[in-house]
Amino acid sequence: MSDTHPDTHPDTRHGRAGWVALVGGGPGRPDLITVRGLELLRRADVVVVDRLAPRALLDDLRPEVEIVDAGKEPHGHNLTQEEINRLVVDRAGRGLGVVRLKGGDPFVFGRGGEEALACAEARVPWEVVPGVTSAVAVPALAGIPVTHRGITQDVTVVSGHVDPSHPGSTVDWDAVATGAGTVVVLMGVGALARIAAEMIKRGRARSTPTAVIHSRNGGDQQVVTGPLADIASLASDAGIESPSVIVIGDVVALRDKLT
Repeated sequence: MSDTHPDTHPDTRHGRAGWVALVGGGPGRPDLITVRGLELLRRADVVVVDRLAPRALLDDLRPEVEIVDAGKEPHGHNLTQEEINRLVVDRAGRGLGVVRLKGGDPFVFGRGGEEALACAEARVPWEVVPGVTSAVAVPALAGIPVTHRGITQDVTVVSGHVDPSHPGSTVDWDAVATGAGTVVVLMGVGALARIAAEMIKRGRARSTPTAVIHSRNGGDQQVVTGPLADIASLASDAGIESPSVIVIGDVVALRDKLT
């Protein structure tokens, strides 16, 4: 974290130095953002917002706040990451308070580390505000604890953005498949059939309970469950789309008792 904290400059509109806060908005529901995140959002002069951030919170901002939509749709970007980095550094350099509002947690597949490095290199005061990652929150809201005593003591969170068979994938799918713990896959709906096939090919039982949870705002959910071998076709038949979270493991069976 930067040596200069946003608290050092409580009012950027009176000639004080600017700052950047990388705020995790949680799984989409506006009431699941942290107290610290909400505080900084209310103090911001500029808000750079992601597609999956709790956008309902923008309705309560001061009318003079600049809102920049940096939402990334699948297979299409409104702003490149480099453009976002330059934007937040530029606005802070003008003496403004900037909140980079993200869904989930900034440092869990949120590219918050890249933005923090850009601020550090530019010597811009910055802060990270952790958020509740969708890897845990979305299953929890669907009645699936990712760990449970007597079932599993570990959970692995992986990105499904890159096809498991692609040489560019850095995920150790052999270890993921042969482990006994829960596997949570983010950004993997488009590759669900290939992920399931690779998991089975590398040792995970075909009958492993699996859930696909579609959630856009952290509250309204569409949940499909079934064995790993069938989950891709079940999700397709149900019309499950992105954004969704995939949960693979015996904890999925607890949903029947918890919902």
